[in-house]
Amino acid sequence: MIFKSPFPDAVIPENMALTAFVLQKAGQHPDKPALIDGPSGRTVTYGQLVGAIRLVASSLHKKGFKKGDVFAIYSPNIPEYAIIFHAVATLGGIVTTVNPLYTAHELAQQCQDCQARFLITVPMFLEKAHEAQLIAACVEEIFVFGDAEGATPFASLLQGDGKVPEIHVNPKEDLVVLPYSSGTTGLPKGVMLTHYNLIANLCQLDGVIDFNSSDVMIGVLPFFHIYGMVVVMAYMLYVGGTVVSLPRFELEMFLSVLQEYKVTRACLVPPIILALAKHPVVANYDLSHLKLIFSGAAPLSADLQQAVQQRLNITTVQGYGLTETSPVTHATPNDPARIKAGAVGPSIRSTEVRIVDLSSGQDLEVGQEGEVWIRGPQVMRGYLNRPDASAQTIDSDGWIHTGDIGYVDSDGYLYVIDRLKELIKYKGMQVAPAELEGLLLAHEAVADAAVIPVPDEEAGEIPKAFVVLKPHQGIEAEELMDYIAEQVAPHKKIRRVEFVTEIPKSASGKILRRVLVQRERDKAH
Repeated sequence: MIFKSPFPDAVIPENMALTAFVLQKAGQHPDKPALIDGPSGRTVTYGQLVGAIRLVASSLHKKGFKKGDVFAIYSPNIPEYAIIFHAVATLGGIVTTVNPLYTAHELAQQCQDCQARFLITVPMFLEKAHEAQLIAACVEEIFVFGDAEGATPFASLLQGDGKVPEIHVNPKEDLVVLPYSSGTTGLPKGVMLTHYNLIANLCQLDGVIDFNSSDVMIGVLPFFHIYGMVVVMAYMLYVGGTVVSLPRFELEMFLSVLQEYKVTRACLVPPIILALAKHPVVANYDLSHLKLIFSGAAPLSADLQQAVQQRLNITTVQGYGLTETSPVTHATPNDPARIKAGAVGPSIRSTEVRIVDLSSGQDLEVGQEGEVWIRGPQVMRGYLNRPDASAQTIDSDGWIHTGDIGYVDSDGYLYVIDRLKELIKYKGMQVAPAELEGLLLAHEAVADAAVIPVPDEEAGEIPKAFVVLKPHQGIEAEELMDYIAEQVAPHKKIRRVEFVTEIPKSASGKILRRVLVQRERDKAH
């Protein structure tokens, strides 16, 4: 059966570009803070935001940046992130957001894949940006927030004349962002999201998530990640609220910013919620203004959800989505009477859900477990330059096959209980086993390798490697872990290694990771 949303269908404008939509009410409150840098207090008002976007767009236009060109943002969260993001979108350009902790090689791979023309970063990561530029020759110019030798200062873009050409955007066809996701398996792929996809998701959240103009939101979720990009940065600007950004999560800094700026809403991930529920230092801070915690990006257990609610007396709900769905598909209303611990809520406006039997392909009924399929206006156009992967993920009827296992209860609430897909979710961040296996196999001592997720209370899941060594090769687990750590962003580090005599594989040679996952589960019990 098809499970439909309990909410009325969203009314989605079909002829607006993203920036015009997000900032359509900005003129009503030009002096109100739109973005605040949490550590320094540096503030950008709505009036300043609109003006700065126009100035930067005019400067980029003079540099030859045009509709369809790709601009990479390789930066932690700062208020200027929103300025460059929307300046690119204003010109009909495409923003590809990059994890600022990526190595130079990982950055180069992404830039090369999407043919990014320009890149912006912060002084701390400029050296890696230059290394990446040597590999990805498509990057013509590097900009930097602040000042650093060897890059064009972002401030120079603010010296533009404000003259922006009239750009015709086809919202349903033209891309606005290209975040990268591993999908259900494999290496990261560019997720093609249009202006319409993101606008649709913002409209779908209206009246489901009750953020409003009086709210102050903590911007600790990275803006490069679809959750921070859309639910925090875009949705809060759309409703006219204030975002207080943090460049990284450090518990005491996070708590002091919550207290100092009287933050009312917090979009978080389970590892941060775990700290709020259990760390003794939390008791030293006044969090009385915080009214709602919204959890996403990884499963929040019913126990942890109840623990943080009881400790802080703050309504805690969770939602669900994918990079490929712009991202939200499910959200729990924050009415305490409608919260079900462990559930991600009903589907949001204009979103349909099916639960499908893995062996027969038949639709399942209430309470039956199968793969979660979703259809709605927020579903991506596909993966960049990957028609095969796109066809495997989105069927001819527009249903996206999520790779997640779940069931829907009699009230239409979705419970996500397992993953069919092989991705590891470390603190809500995707880690592709295939990527780590490829790096392990490049080591001279390794004959074969497989990587799987294993449960971890703080991180949710951590990568564990099973390694077969070549004959007469001796190497310690620590050495292998260090070898990988030098080549990948911190969230991709292998945290455990087990040496084995063989890796279980199918007749066709495919690694049977599920067998290894089951072995780990059996050992744990």
